[in-house]
Amino acid sequence: MRHARTGKKLGRDSAHRKALYSNLAGALIEHGRIRTTVTKAKAVKPLAEQMITLGRRGDLHARRQATSFLRSRDVVHKLFAEVAPLFKDRPGGYTRIVKIGPRAGDSAEMAYLELVDEEYVAKEREARTPEPVATAEPEATDDERLDAGSDEGADDGDDAAGDADEPEGLDEAGVEEAPADPREGD
Repeated sequence: MRHARTGKKLGRDSAHRKALYSNLAGALIEHGRIRTTVTKAKAVKPLAEQMITLGRRGDLHARRQATSFLRSRDVVHKLFAEVAPLFKDRPGGYTRIVKIGPRAGDSAEMAYLELVDEEYVAKEREARTPEPVATAEPEATDDERLDAGSDEGADDGDDAAGDADEPEGLDEAGVEEAPADPREGD
């Protein structure tokens, strides 16, 4: 029996579990919101909140403790510089778990583990979304060119149907072109 045993094992040995918690907490700090199973979210939530509390303290010892757990100086810097100041007036409860339903593959219950500050989460999500690719101006169709009175480019040569003025099989000089494949002429 597991009397007075805290924490979930999650089917992992202790080193794997510690690495999982470190990676999930680091991803939460870096991105503001992560999608994971409900069990993992419940297991990592107190650890992530403890890291934010260390960030609120802000001293050298707290920074070293956070680096020891998170194992990434970039994430620790972001924690102390950007995330922790958002919660300086909040006495706790920095994260929330939002259930989003079962996963398609194995029907595991999924959830978002996210920071409570919506503005930070929205800013991080916007920073991750790629910019829309700027397209060139759409070319005018033949009808629009004729309406504009411009004769340029009216005969691009890349029309699949060809020009309506010339009969099929004649080039610009009116000379009949030989088909490239002798079977095409039939």
